[in-house]
Amino acid sequence: MDLELVAVALITGIVTGAVFKTVGVPIPAPPDFAGVMGILGVFLGYKLAEMAPSILL
Repeated sequence: MDLELVAVALITGIVTGAVFKTVGVPIPAPPDFAGVMGILGVFLGYKLAEMAPSILL
């Protein structure tokens, strides 16, 4: 994992979120922590399913 890319993505997200709030536009993401965790769960499930064949063989 490239931590520099993760940091740039986080900073970009923070700036974008602040701009959306300032302009009064709803964010294109879940508005609460449970929604964000759901997205994280989908991502982790995808990665686990992607890794499963190599682990089982």
